[in-house]
Amino acid sequence: MFGLEKPAGQQKPGRSGGFPNMASVGDFNVLSSSIPATKVELSVSCRNLLDRDTFSKSDPICVLYTQAIGNKEWREFGRTEVIDNTLNPDFVRKFIMDYFFEERENLRFDFYDVDSKSPNLSKHDFLGQMFCTLGEIVGSQGSRLEKSIVGIPGKKCGTVIVTAEELGCCRDSVLMQFCANKLDKKDFFGKSDPFLVFHRSNEDGSFTICHKTEVIKNTLNPVWQAFKISVRALCNGDYDRTIKVEVYDWDRDGSHDFIGEFTTSYRELSRGQSQFNVYEVINPKKKGKKKKYVNSGTVTLLSFLIETEVSFLDYIKGGTQINFTVAIDFTASNGNPSQPTSLHYMNPYQLNAYGMALKAVGEIIQDYDSDKMFPALGFGARLPPDGRVSHEFALNGNPQNPYCHGIDGVMEAYYRSLKSVQLYGPTNFAPVINHVARYAASVKDGSQYFVLLIITDGVISDMAQTKESIVNASKLPMSIIIVGVGPAEFDAMEELDGDVVRISSRGKFAERDIVQFVPFRDYIDRSGNHVLSMARLAKDVLAEIPEQFLSYMRVRGIKPSPAPPPYTPPIHVLQTQI
Repeated sequence: MFGLEKPAGQQKPGRSGGFPNMASVGDFNVLSSSIPATKVELSVSCRNLLDRDTFSKSDPICVLYTQAIGNKEWREFGRTEVIDNTLNPDFVRKFIMDYFFEERENLRFDFYDVDSKSPNLSKHDFLGQMFCTLGEIVGSQGSRLEKSIVGIPGKKCGTVIVTAEELGCCRDSVLMQFCANKLDKKDFFGKSDPFLVFHRSNEDGSFTICHKTEVIKNTLNPVWQAFKISVRALCNGDYDRTIKVEVYDWDRDGSHDFIGEFTTSYRELSRGQSQFNVYEVINPKKKGKKKKYVNSGTVTLLSFLIETEVSFLDYIKGGTQINFTVAIDFTASNGNPSQPTSLHYMNPYQLNAYGMALKAVGEIIQDYDSDKMFPALGFGARLPPDGRVSHEFALNGNPQNPYCHGIDGVMEAYYRSLKSVQLYGPTNFAPVINHVARYAASVKDGSQYFVLLIITDGVISDMAQTKESIVNASKLPMSIIIVGVGPAEFDAMEELDGDVVRISSRGKFAERDIVQFVPFRDYIDRSGNHVLSMARLAKDVLAEIPEQFLSYMRVRGIKPSPAPPPYTPPIHVLQTQI
């Protein structure tokens, strides 16, 4: 893996043909099989929202929160786009969630009227909220839940409609481009400002919005930019499902004028540019009133290109190795290890907070590590014999070979270190991040990817340097998982996570999001001795790694190597003498 070269005798014989040290694909099923989850996509619409703007209508956004199973804290899951000037938004951006059949997942949908570009929700007007469970949505008739929005005393806040659809496993995307001709003129002084809205049909005959094009100003013959959409979003892998396309004339006040509509299907669109893909735009009201009505213009498909998305597993099958390094916080803020209140308490009968987090998270990630040899580092302690403070020391005491065998080996080295080092400070993350970054910088060809797991109490001293290290590392094949232990506020860790605001240093933004923060207390019971759901912990710890991994490969244009053919033993032909 990395650190320094492994001593002879620690290399594993090659499995899977010509790839030494490659994890066989079988190793990777351990994780997926332990997560009995289905992916569901939630679509959100509102009707009759509160109007908070004086001269126009509200500009709503929906923010989804999920509730931790341990301490019941609400955590932001994601946000839709903002839709200007409407009290009846149909949000295009969906929430894709894992649905665990055996667990109750509480959800909270908050609505705001957005007044500025600030990502800080307290700067915007609150429009109310709705509470439900994921099971409630999935279990409603047609998986469509309609509920009143509450939260502002004495006011009717409108209703929210949340629809769930189980996602198919289709991995294709399509790149499509459309143009239109002779659309109806809707504006008094100029021509129309047309845009297209795509909807996929649902089994109950209703429609779900899945894409909006940009607006082309002042033309009846627009050519829209090509756009990419996943086949899952367009028709959930069902090639014959109806796709409805509406054509609108954009108006600044949000009351867009309906020009007309047409229907098609993925199968029809996949024929590409041809006479079959020129559609008459029909306005049913006009058609009913005017005998001579022909159409409100035509829309033509200009191009249709299918792209198969490669997955994380395609790279693993092709021999990419995942290398994990573990770094443990040995600073004094964790408390004296001889005291029961310490997060590092050396209890002979049960694991302390660090031991529990290390074991639970480590068992999850070791399935993804090619050779189960982990460099294990500590930071923020005084080391024997001279008491020098180190921010990257080998837990096994051997800087030339910091590898431990499996998570059990890391646990053993961790407990041994606790007995010999003195907890000190300050809490500097940058040195261990830079340590892993040095190795990641030496292999940028896609053959290896590095993951640093930092376990910490969340008190950080070198925030500026850490941000700089993360921004630099975002160009490298690496990700960082931070697991927070203990009861502290983890605001600094949330900031490093960069899900809401992309992390930056000295005006330079991270090329991609590479940090995933998980507060361990969300997954343990009140006594702190028992992990409530290993499946959910596994999902959240690894949630962002595949996408972070793929974003690196995509930006660098690295394609997965072909998987080696399955090994078949040579057949010895017995030659019989005549």
